[in-house]
Amino acid sequence: MRFAATLAAALAVPAGAQTYVYEEVVEEWVETSASRFVSPQLAQAERQAIASYGPFHVLDDRRAALVGITTSYTPAEFDLMMANHPDIAVIEFIECPGTHDDRANLRLGRMIRARGIAAAVPEGGSVRSGAVELFLAGATRQIDEDAEFAVHAWLDDRGLGAWDYAADSPEHRKYIDYYREMGMAEDQAARFYAMTNSVPFESALWLTGEEMQGWIGTSAPAADYAEEEQRDEQEPRLAYLDLDLSLN
Repeated sequence: MRFAATLAAALAVPAGAQTYVYEEVVEEWVETSASRFVSPQLAQAERQAIASYGPFHVLDDRRAALVGITTSYTPAEFDLMMANHPDIAVIEFIECPGTHDDRANLRLGRMIRARGIAAAVPEGGSVRSGAVELFLAGATRQIDEDAEFAVHAWLDDRGLGAWDYAADSPEHRKYIDYYREMGMAEDQAARFYAMTNSVPFESALWLTGEEMQGWIGTSAPAADYAEEEQRDEQEPRLAYLDLDLSLN
């Protein structure tokens, strides 16, 4: 059980763990600094946009940019964008804080992969929290060495964190399965997942573009996501933070 052993080592209760109580879906995030909102990359995407669909900005007939938090509405917004701009082939990850709805976020990732859309993080791009799962959905992936990524452990709507579940539980398996669908080998998926849970929910592990490139390896075709999507609807919702750049 190499998978369970890997997770068990990484999901021990962190020394600074706290107890959280939530009623339904957790929608908490930390405001990013004002400078992030006027970064040259974000400002250019705002100027260049010819249409917007939730967190997606259409840049031209072939490209869209992700510039915000995904929600339960984002899969439908993505579908509408693709209906109106069917030739989009690349999503540029510019300013991507994370998600308010983990189940919808994973569903969106499978939708991106099913359409064969590439993912690219340009210089200055920031991909944090649940947005990392979306980036993994790219049929091909490009990362500028000056991009940044941030990961942290998840927390569900019952206030339980990744370290509160057994290493072989379905709550962990859903992520390993998703990473496998996105092209990772079993061992690679387990190691990557353990890395994302190596810091508490309220903290962050920051990675350079070069470091993330070392983690993700190469892409592979995605499996059919209909069955996984149905299973996700029966599982607890997870929460992600929009991570403040001052943590870096």
